Amino acid sequence: MPTRDPRRAGRHRLPWLARIVVVAIVVGVVVSGFVAWRAAQRAFFVASCAATASGTTFTFTPEQTANAALISAVAVKRGLPPRAATIAIATAIQESKLRNLTFGDRDSVGLFQQRPSQGWGTREQILDPVYSTQKFYDALMKIAGYATAPITEVAQQVQHSAFPEAYADHEQQGRVLASTLTGQSPAALGCRLAGPTAVSTVDAVATDLTTQMGIGAAASSGVVRVSAPDPAHAWAAAQWAVARADAYGVARVEVAGRTWDRSDGSSALTWGSGGSGGAGDATTVTIRLGAT
Repeated sequence: MPTRDPRRAGRHRLPWLARIVVVAIVVGVVVSGFVAWRAAQRAFFVASCAATASGTTFTFTPEQTANAALISAVAVKRGLPPRAATIAIATAIQESKLRNLTFGDRDSVGLFQQRPSQGWGTREQILDPVYSTQKFYDALMKIAGYATAPITEVAQQVQHSAFPEAYADHEQQGRVLASTLTGQSPAALGCRLAGPTAVSTVDAVATDLTTQMGIGAAASSGVVRVSAPDPAHAWAAAQWAVARADAYGVARVEVAGRTWDRSDGSSALTWGSGGSGGAGDATTVTIRLGAT
């Protein structure tokens, strides 16, 4: 029986060993590349929110969107038409870029740059965005025909600005935000967000919803459940939760068979199908806090 040359056997084994090494190297490079790509994504990621109505989309920062949601919520609580929210949001965009500023021209502060010296309240009061928004609407309600008058005229009568024509520049942005955040345009606002760094208590979210929008909510075990009087109020509450998700640590919002899931991907700018409630359950909103 012929004897097998061990040197030849070794030569046969080497190619297989080499292939295994090459595959391991390739897998290592791919994994390392993916990890580096994800790290780069996180390093350069910019959170954003998008609101769409009547075929028009505008993008805002989470801070801006959260403040717009508060302004719209107060209008909903007061039973005001979406036009009132449009005027208020457009004014806040012009005055503060929808930020609750602690500074401004002379003694102006807050979302609307209201001045304590002009009778709007104390500095501390004006820096409370709910208070300042209420004061804006109080002044707006005194203007006859505000719902149909040009925004430059209406906002000027409230604000007494040196540049009244500037309010009109933001009317379309205000209209889109007001339409989505008052529930007139369902499933039309989403936010791309990184994972939450902090999570509010469900009691805090429920309290804010009641304080700002006037809708009661039940809070338990990381979930806030809202029973709205009609679908428009339900969508207002749902999109309020998305708009303020960065501040509260909201992970998921469900309403009318639609779901918003927190993510840093583009899917978070839209609403998906599914959720605990069916499409027929159009007045119940579920807001889940915590990690996704």
